Amino acid sequence: MDEFVREVILPMYQRKVGPRSSRRWSAEWWRSAEAVSRLDALWRAWEHLRLDGALGMSTWWRDHADYHMNILFPPDGPFGRSEDENKPGAPLPYTPPRRDCSLTSARGADLEAK
Repeated sequence: MDEFVREVILPMYQRKVGPRSSRRWSAEWWRSAEAVSRLDALWRAWEHLRLDGALGMSTWWRDHADYHMNILFPPDGPFGRSEDENKPGAPLPYTPPRRDCSLTSARGADLEAK
């Protein structure tokens, strides 16, 4: 899923985010269980719908990406406390997940020290 976020979500969503913006994003998105669950759902839908050459991507954008990203971005969303920001037209901020965290479950990354 990290590869999907890096290669699809970050470059596609080049919107200004930050404390002085109407949108928030955390470079450590993988710390939020809600974000991991929603991004996992986006990834799974992407993998299925990208193979439909007719309406797949339109359906993915309308029914999946727009829906979930509009829940992740607002100041009252899971990244509401994030101070991470970017410049207009730049990809969303990104910090790689820790090597010892798993993004395979909808619970989010296991953040306890191992």
